[in-house]
Amino acid sequence: QVQFVESGGGLVQPGGSLGLSCAASGINFNIGSMGWYRQAPGKQRELVARITRGGNTNYADSVNGRFTISRDNAKNTLYLQMGSLKPEDTAVYYCNTYSPVQGWWGQGTQVTVSS
Repeated sequence: QVQFVESGGGLVQPGGSLGLSCAASGINFNIGSMGWYRQAPGKQRELVARITRGGNTNYADSVNGRFTISRDNAKNTLYLQMGSLKPEDTAVYYCNTYSPVQGWWGQGTQVTVSS
């Protein structure tokens, strides 16, 4: 059974930084591209960042230059380092494959940016 467990969220002030982790089990993590997604209240879930098996990355315009996605295939773990956080980054953050599988969504981790 595939399981993604996200962690590292919390409350941070605008301009602050936070690092998220996603531990994967039940899947060959080296299968291909992985992504971080987020869902803000009242909005649809959106792709924030993507990383290929080889380490190439792409970012949503809203986070480009502030967020960094990385992966450790040996540890089956995906990371998202977030900096210069803004209130509009407030959301529940999830990881999944780049073409997300509905049944593989985890509980996510809440990130709240507020003073």
